[in-house]
Amino acid sequence: MSAELHFQSIAELAARLGAKQLSSVELTRAMIARTKAVDARVKAFNSYDEADALAQAAASDARRAAGQARGPLDGIPVGLKDVIAVAGQPLTASSKMLANFVSPYDATVTQRLKHAGAVTWGRLNLDEFAMGSSTENSANGPTCNPWDLTRVPGGSSGGSAAALAAGEAAATLGSDTGGSIRQPAALCGVVGLKPTYGLVSRYGLIAFASSLDQIGPFTRTVEDAAIMLGAIAGHDERDSTSFKTDVPDYRAELAKRPGPWRIGIPKEYFGEGLDPEVAAAVERAIAFYQAQGCTIKEGHAAAYAVLPRHLLHHRDRRGLVEPRALRWHPLRSPAKDAKDAIDIYFKSRAEGFGAEVKRRIILGTYVLSSGYYDAFYLRAQKVRTLIRQDFMNAYREVDVLLTPTSPTPAFKIGAKADPLAMYLCDVYTIGVNLAGLPGLSVPCGFSSGGLPIGLQLIGQPFKESELLAIARSYEQGHDWHLSHPKL
Repeated sequence: MSAELHFQSIAELAARLGAKQLSSVELTRAMIARTKAVDARVKAFNSYDEADALAQAAASDARRAAGQARGPLDGIPVGLKDVIAVAGQPLTASSKMLANFVSPYDATVTQRLKHAGAVTWGRLNLDEFAMGSSTENSANGPTCNPWDLTRVPGGSSGGSAAALAAGEAAATLGSDTGGSIRQPAALCGVVGLKPTYGLVSRYGLIAFASSLDQIGPFTRTVEDAAIMLGAIAGHDERDSTSFKTDVPDYRAELAKRPGPWRIGIPKEYFGEGLDPEVAAAVERAIAFYQAQGCTIKEGHAAAYAVLPRHLLHHRDRRGLVEPRALRWHPLRSPAKDAKDAIDIYFKSRAEGFGAEVKRRIILGTYVLSSGYYDAFYLRAQKVRTLIRQDFMNAYREVDVLLTPTSPTPAFKIGAKADPLAMYLCDVYTIGVNLAGLPGLSVPCGFSSGGLPIGLQLIGQPFKESELLAIARSYEQGHDWHLSHPKL
């Protein structure tokens, strides 16, 4: 029974659970067995608690037996990126600095998943503190792409994308600062949704850049993304950036928005650096929408100055590299051979942080330094405002923008040692974060080498219902989501 469960959607599994053809304990055992069978090769998980997952599954089965099932997520195993707090479970951000830290509380999204009855399942690998685009910068080592274990799964939420693609969870959560959900979703052949900034609470997220980060789901289908978003979205008083807005039934809304739509194609996204096979796949998607009666309209590196500054400011305020935290340890033990407090600070950071985190802290310090603040950070913030204005101007004429998600399919592990080359992996995705918009990646084909290709749709603020419907229209006309890696 278990083999056929690995790649079924939330909707399919929920139907089987509801019909009592399957129990949550059986489903969770199948996911555990699958993880034990393949994760030594995929390396998507930092840790998992088998007993806790089975206890949650048993509680779900008891609710269902009593006629108290909580909805489509009840009893479904959902993995969480290891920057999202789960009470009583490790919270490491894939860093030595947090290697022994156990979260004392749940993130809001974790609470909401539990309220929906989901089985929170495992801690998923990432680039350390979410700083990277390949999941190679993890203190636990790189995660591998299930479609080709010699290649990266993307990042920073590579563990979340790979675990889903490999059949180790029915859905997962990641966080997206500049493409960290959408880019790995494209490289691993799954759906990845970055919601509008403020729609999903960030309380309990180890943040990278507070004005850019959003938590969002990885799923097999667009319908599943709608189910997951409905569970985690909504205002949270504990998050000062959380927006007060109604949360519709996104799944039900899919059927209420038949189209056709006005789709904008930004020319700049189809220029130099775009892999020809990616370009061809996206062009075929455009032709599909046109054949469906949609109106196609063509129209018209500041992000990395904004991000490092956020890093420096945010880390010190939250205590992740702040001296008190190191002295009193909720994070890691002081360096054993330190001579004094200052020596502890220097050696703890040197030993605890990886190369990419150090690089971005230094870059952030430089951007904020005297004489450079105006030249880099302040100018970047002005550019950010212009980017949002450009998007909003475009939405006067179109409903959604369509672009590639990633310039290339998954690249070989170790192939992008140059940091600038790695940063450019987010070139098509980071503008969405700077503008606070929703963005979604949906599978749209494969390269000649059998690697997944993703299509990005960029929606208007808080119009996730429309964005999901447009993505679902494409998905229903294709069967890319039914293809799975053979491990």
